[in-house]
This record gives sequence, structure tokens and C-alpha cells, in this order.
Amino acid sequence: MVRKDCHSTQLIDGNGEFNVSGLDEFMKSVKLAELGLSYAVVAIMGPQSSGKSTLLNHLFHTDFREMDAFKGRSQTTKGIWIANAVGIEPCTIVMDLEGTDGRERGEDDTAFEKQSALFALAVSDILLINMWCHDIGREQAANKPLLKTVFQVMMRLFSPRKTTLLFVIRDKTKTPLEHLEPVLREDIQKIWDAVSKPQAHKDTPLSEFFNVEVTALSSYEEREEQFKEQVTQLRQRFFHSIAPGGLAGDRQGVVPASGFSFSAQQIWKVIKENRDLDLPAHKVMVATVRCEEIANDVLSRLTSDEGWLALGEAIESGPVSGFGKMISSIIGTYLSEYDMEALYFDEGVRKAKRQELESKALKLVHPAYVTMLGHLRSKTLESFKIRLEQSLLRGEGFSSSVRNCNQACMLEFDQSCADAAVQQSNWDASKVREKLRRDIEAHASSLRSAKLSETIVHFEKQLGQALAAPVESLLEAGEKDTWASIRRLLKRETEAAVSGFSASVTGFELDQSTFDKMVQNLRHYARSVVEKKAREESGKVLLRMKDRFSTVFNRDNDSMPRLWTGKEDIRTITKDARSASLKLLSVLAAIRLDEEPDKVENVLLSSLMDGTVGVPSSPYRIIGDSADPLASRSWEEVPPENTLITPIQCKSLWRQFKAETEYSITQAISAQEAYKRSNNWLPPPWAILAMVVLGFNEFMLLLRNPLYLMVLFVIFLLMKALWVQMDIAGEFRHGTLAGILSILSRFLPTFMNLLRRLAEEAQGHPTPEAPRPPPQSLVSPSFRNQTQQQDLISRTQQQDLISSSVHDSSVSSNISSTESGIEYSSPQLTHRRVVNVE
Repeated sequence: MVRKDCHSTQLIDGNGEFNVSGLDEFMKSVKLAELGLSYAVVAIMGPQSSGKSTLLNHLFHTDFREMDAFKGRSQTTKGIWIANAVGIEPCTIVMDLEGTDGRERGEDDTAFEKQSALFALAVSDILLINMWCHDIGREQAANKPLLKTVFQVMMRLFSPRKTTLLFVIRDKTKTPLEHLEPVLREDIQKIWDAVSKPQAHKDTPLSEFFNVEVTALSSYEEREEQFKEQVTQLRQRFFHSIAPGGLAGDRQGVVPASGFSFSAQQIWKVIKENRDLDLPAHKVMVATVRCEEIANDVLSRLTSDEGWLALGEAIESGPVSGFGKMISSIIGTYLSEYDMEALYFDEGVRKAKRQELESKALKLVHPAYVTMLGHLRSKTLESFKIRLEQSLLRGEGFSSSVRNCNQACMLEFDQSCADAAVQQSNWDASKVREKLRRDIEAHASSLRSAKLSETIVHFEKQLGQALAAPVESLLEAGEKDTWASIRRLLKRETEAAVSGFSASVTGFELDQSTFDKMVQNLRHYARSVVEKKAREESGKVLLRMKDRFSTVFNRDNDSMPRLWTGKEDIRTITKDARSASLKLLSVLAAIRLDEEPDKVENVLLSSLMDGTVGVPSSPYRIIGDSADPLASRSWEEVPPENTLITPIQCKSLWRQFKAETEYSITQAISAQEAYKRSNNWLPPPWAILAMVVLGFNEFMLLLRNPLYLMVLFVIFLLMKALWVQMDIAGEFRHGTLAGILSILSRFLPTFMNLLRRLAEEAQGHPTPEAPRPPPQSLVSPSFRNQTQQQDLISRTQQQDLISSSVHDSSVSSNISSTESGIEYSSPQLTHRRVVNVE
């Protein structure tokens, strides 16, 4: 009868080939891998055709092939077959071994018998030995070679586990079992004693290796019903066989069900290679392989876990709250699965593989943990920057703000690291924490430097604005107390800037040496502003001198344009203008910020105003002892670094200055002479006296003859009219030659026009006369003087324009023209001025 719940397959064929795929399929069918240690293995040995398969089919409800007695007695089971017992708890695996002493293999071919017997002993918990009742007590019985085979292969198992040997006596006779069992046990002991044993087990009793049980069954062919009843009773002994006190109570070294297939394969492989089977080592080996397989499977499932994948993607974009708990939960879940599957394997191997699995799992999630720490570090650093900025905006001190924000942010980072910590790991976040600390310090230091630099730049800018324009104005004025005023200005503005700077950097908690250095740099900057402006002004000294000269020379004390009426002392005015320009040169010749007295002004006045400026043969020759105080490259009592214009340069500048202002003086003299000529129409006194002496006779003639006097009067009137019409006085203002040429060219037309009008008036048809300027004779002297003064004023303004236009010319300058301007340079001091040319 075929049972639906029974699954069977050939485990090892007659040639000794192991059916790996068949065993795997069998395990899937009976779900053996899920049972852990809750299973038992039962095998049966016995002579061929002794009813082994029949017994197993009735005892475990299996479907092994049975011998057909009507077809003769022959070999039915070849190799080793395996099936699951039906209706027995726990799950029981039944193995039906090929019978011994079969004629098919022959008398000498016992190798497979021993191999199968050793395999059955190594794999099974209960070994049924099927034997005939009539063989008990016989010396040459068929069961003795079988027992010898069992005991001999037993010696090849290192540290074998205790196996239950259940002797099933078949075809029991009327002899009671109580009499048969002692005889059987005695025969078994004799066989055990006769088997050669290793030295270590020479005196080991049989009970150390086997639990011997004996049962008897009636003949299946003669007493079938009684046989079935006895088998049913025997079947009850296999329920809960692995429980303490059960038929298979000794469970030491049992391989978990999930490793049964691999264990059976390896055991048969060792047996086939005719090597001794070390069961403890085999147990470790099976545990190693299976635990590694379980660990790899668990790790594979962890790698593809949706929760872990989602968490890995989320961590790439930013920190994840509860990261540590989620990772710990995921890893803990899969470690628990490993523990459940590998629970029954060797403890040492199981723990070692668990540690490897845990290490691999942690290695898998470690990059995410590092990324998480990186996010936390970046987040904390940004938080520090924001907090520090807000703290500074509230007006708190920089150093105290850095300390408070640093403390708060590091505490926040530590809490976040604790939240991100994975329970199964001992990862240390100290390196990331140290990097965060360095980043915070670097940012604070950078911001501190930036803030200090910003503060310094602010006060430097303030100093520059406070000093540049006033210093330029003072230097341009060039008064005697210019440098004293500059020193007072510098001290006042510097002290104000230092006071403000000190108040601004209080929150930075600078050490005294750093603070003093910064203040000193600020003072140096203020001084450098003055020095820079002084050097800029010294570069324009020639222009300043000419402007000063033009101002003093062309304007009076009331700053009104000067009129060259002939009363002015041009020599004195020129001396005063040059003296003023020379004072300006002395002011710009050296920097005087240290209140050290010098003789620059005295030397310049004595050498240039009172002395004669010579032309040296070479401006670059070495000058030794000389009477000329300007024949030197430095000033007495003035350090070289404070020298703006050297004495030699001053000498050269003065020579150039005099050459370029000479034209203004010449123009003034010419204007003065022209004014004198325009206001003096009478001949010299000697000419008047000569005219009186030489013309006395003619005068007396006129007095004696009144007609001559009338003619002279008419001629006078005619000449007066011509004078007025031709504006002879105006013509001569532009020069004698020009006046003569103009009068000659206009005389005849004017004279003819005058005669025509007289004729018309005589006829009574006067023509309208074009308006003409009033005759000079009819203009009051005051009006005439006013007109002359206006002419002189306009002439003076022209002279000012001419003098300003020649400021850029120089007798001793090298002049070069470009498209947009003119460049000039002197031997000792180079200037550049650009004049737009249209």
C-alpha cells in the first residue's frame, strides 16, 4: 500500500554513488531543514531477505520495496534507501540498508557491507539489527559476522556517540524472551571482547558505546496478526524517541536537520576514501559549512533588505533621525535569524560565524555610519556659524560668543553621535569629533582674523579720510607752522582712532602683545598716510611753487588782480613772490613729524635768495667740501628716509622755477611801461623848451596877423575831427608801427568822407552820421582814467593767462609731446603733467 505522506528515495546506489539531488529533494518534501534538532534517524541492518523492508513498512508506515516470496528469495534492496516515518513525532528518518551475506555480492565482497554499516552507525540514532531467532546460541550463526562488522567499524569512529542497538529477533519460537535475551547479550559481549580495539578503548565496556535493547517478533508469514500487534506495540517506543529516557535519549553530537544533507555527503565521502571517520571533527566541519551558509544567506538578505536600502538612500541626502536605532534593529533582526537557524550547530563554530556575520554586517553599514557622521559634522559646523553670527549681531563679545557656541554645538554633536551609534558596534566618533573641533577652531580663527582685519581697515579708512585732505591743504598752504599743524592733526586723529579701535576689539580678548602690535601698526599707518601725502605733494612742488608765485605776484594783499600802473615796485613784488615760493619748497623738502629742528628753510633762503645759483658740470658727480650748502645729497639733521627733495634737487628746481616765471616778470614790466606810455602825451620838458625858443618868431607872426590865426584854428578843427574819426590814440595802443600803418591806410578815406559831409552840410542836406565814440577832448579825465584802468585790467588778466600757460614750459626741461599731453622732466626731479590739446 502506497502512503501519500511517505516520501522515499535512494540515498546511495549499489555502486556507492551518493544521490545528492535526491536527498535535497527529499529534505524539501519533508521540510527537514526547519526541524533543528527535533528529528531522529533510524537504520536497519540484517541478513539479506530477513524481512527488513517489511518490518520498516509496518513499523514506520513507509513504502520500501518488499521481497515477493512467490518469486523466490533474492536481493530486493540495493544500496541504501531513505524515507520518512508517517505519524511519528518527532520526525523520524528511516534508512533501509542493503542486506548482508547476499549471494549477489559474493562471499569476499564485504567492503560495501562495512561501508554501509559505518555510515549507519555515524548517521543514525537507533540501529535496528534484524536477526533470526534460531541463530541465537549458535557459534556459527549468521548474526555473528554482522555483529563483528558493527563492532569493527565502530573502532574507526573517533569519539563516537552512544548509539542504541535494538536487536529485533524475528520468527520467535516458544522460548520466552527472558531466556533468549541473556544468551544474546552474552554472545554480544563475547563478540565485543574478541574485537581488536585501540589502546585507548582496550578496557572500555560495551555500555560506553551502545545502549543494547532486545525485542522479539512472531513470524510474519505464520502469525501475521500477532506480528502486526507486536509491531504496533514496538512502534509506540519510537514516539518521542529523542526525549530524555527515550529510545534515542543520547543526543550528543547530533547534526542539526539543516546540515543533515551536507553531513551525510561528507561522511560517505570519508568512508568511500577508506579513512577513519572523526565524528567530532566532522561535526565541527559540518557546523562550519552550514553556519557559513546560513551567515551568507542572512547577509544576502540583509544587503537586499528594503528598509536598509531606503535608509542608505536617505542618508545620502542628509542626516536621518534615529539612524542608530534603525540600523541596530535591522542588524539585530538578521542576527536573530542566524541564531535561530544555527542554534543546534557546534557552539564554538556558531559563535565564531556569528561574529563574522556581525562584522560583515557592520562593515556593510559602516559607510552609511561614516556618511551620517559627516552630515552631523557639517550640520553642527553650520549651526556653529549661524549661532556665532547671531551672537555677534546681538553685540556679544567675539571670544565669549565662540566659547558659548562651541560648547553648545559640541554637546549637540555628542548627542547626535549617541543617537547614530549602532548597538552591535564599538565605533568611535572621536576622530570626526576632533575634525569638527578643528573645523570650528579654523572657522572661528578665520572669522576672527576677518573681523579684526575689517576693524583695522575701518579705522585705517577713517584715518585716511581724516588726514589726507587736511594734510594736503596744509602742505599746499606751505605756511611756517605747516608741519606743527600736521603733527597736531596727526596726534589728535591717531589718538581718536586708537581709542575707538581699543573699544572695538575688547570682545576679542587679545593678548597685550598682540594688541600693542595692532595699535602700533595703526599709528604707523596714520604716519604713512601723512608721509604718502607729503611725497605726493613733493612730486608737484614745481607746480605749487609756480602757483604760489603767480598768486603773490599777480594779486595784491586783498587778493584782487594787480594793476601795473607804474607805481608798483616789480622788484620787491618779485622778491616777495619768490620768497613765498621758496618757503613752500622748504616745507616740502623734508618730512617733519618728529619735532626735530632743521635748517632747511634758512639754507634755501641764504643760498637761493641771497646767493647765486650755479650750474654744476654734472648732477651725478661726488661733491666734497664746498662753499655751496646745496651741493649735497642730504640735509643736515634730517634722516634720509624723511628727505623728500634733496638739496641738489632743490637747486635744480629753483633754477627751473626762475626760468619758467621769468616770462611773467617780463610781461609785468612791459605792461607797466605800456601804461606809462598811454598816459603821457606831452613831449619831454626839453622839447617844450626848444619849441618855445625856436618858435618864438612864428608865434609873434601869428599875433601880428589874425588871418593866420583863423587858418590855424580851422586846421586845428579839421585835425581834431580826423583824430576823433580815426581814433588815433586807440590805434597806437597796439604799438607804434601798427598804429602808423593803420593810420596811413585809413587817412585818405576818412579825410574824403569828412570833406563830403562838410559839403553836404553847407548845401543844407546833412546825412545821418553814424554813432562814434565821443571825442577824447570832450571826455572827462576821470572817465579816461577809468577806461585806461579797464584796459590795464584786461591786459593783466591776459598776462595771468600767459603766465599760467607757460607753467609747463621750462628752459632746462626735456620736453616730449604725445597725442594727449606734454611730459617734462628736470635732471634731479621728474614731473609729469598732462595738458589736453585740442
